[in-house]
Amino acid sequence: MDRWQAMETLVHVVEAGSFSGAARRLDVGQPSVSKVVAQLEADLGVQLLLRSNRGLTPTESGLAYYRGARRALDAAAEADSSARGASAGMDGKLVVTAPLTFARLHVMPHLQRFLDQHPQLTLDVVLDDRNIDLLEGGIDVALRLGALSDSAMTARRISRSPRAVLATPAYLERHGVPLHPADLARHQAVVYHRAGGGPTCMFQCGEMQEPVTLDGRLRVSAAEGVRAAVLADMGIAITSEWMFGPELASGQVQRVLPGWTLPAMDLWAVFPSGRKASAKARAFAAFVEELLAL
Repeated sequence: MDRWQAMETLVHVVEAGSFSGAARRLDVGQPSVSKVVAQLEADLGVQLLLRSNRGLTPTESGLAYYRGARRALDAAAEADSSARGASAGMDGKLVVTAPLTFARLHVMPHLQRFLDQHPQLTLDVVLDDRNIDLLEGGIDVALRLGALSDSAMTARRISRSPRAVLATPAYLERHGVPLHPADLARHQAVVYHRAGGGPTCMFQCGEMQEPVTLDGRLRVSAAEGVRAAVLADMGIAITSEWMFGPELASGQVQRVLPGWTLPAMDLWAVFPSGRKASAKARAFAAFVEELLAL
C-alpha cells in the first residue's frame, strides 16, 4: 500500500468525520476509503478510528498518527511551494464562506480582481450567516464577524468596524432623536438576534458606562432582514457600520448618540483547525484585509 496515500486518506477521514465525507473530498468511492484505512490499521497493528452510529472519532493512537501525518503533508506542500515559487498553490478550487450581507456589500463586488490576480484558481463562495462547520463543509477559509465561539479555532483578525445606533431620517422625524442611551427604551428596535448581535449593549462615554436592553417587536436572524426593516423606517438598529456602509455614505441612514461608543465588531479569517492554512486561503484573507483597509 502507498503509505503517502494512506496518510492523506486518514487525514481526510479524521477531518471530515466520516468515510463518505473523506470520499467526497478525495473524489473516490467510499469503499476505497474504508479499504485504505483498514489496511493501514492492519499494517500498524493498532486501531486508529472508533466507529459508531454518530460517525468516526480517532483513538489515541489515531489522533497521534493524524497529527504526524498532517505535519508531513503540510511540510511536503510547503516544500513544493518553495520549489515552484511565489505563485505555488494558487490553483485548483478555493472554498470560502462568509456572512451574506457583509460579503454582498464588501467582498463580492471586488472578487474579479482576486480572480484576475490568480487565473488558475476557481472560487466557491458559500454565503450564510450561520457558522458552518469548516471540516464538514470542505471550507478552506471562513470570514466571521464578532466574538469567536471556539477559542481553539485557527483564526486571524483582519479588520474591525465601529458599531453604532442607526436609523433613517424618516423614522427619527416621527419618533424623535435619542439623546442618551436610556432614551432607546422608548424606541422600536430591530434586533439582530445572532452572534455579534442581541438585546443587551454596553455604551460608553468617557468613564461612564450605560447598559441598555433593546426592546422591539421585530427580531431578525439575518442581516438582510435588519437592513430591510431599518430602510423601511420600522425602527433603530445597533449594528456594525459595515452593514449600512452605502446608506451611511448617502445619508439614507444616520448615526445617533454620536458621543457614545459601543464595542467594535471584529472580522476574522478562520481556517480549519488541525492543519496549516493553504497558500490560497491565506491569500484570500489578505485580499479581504486589503479591501477593508482602503
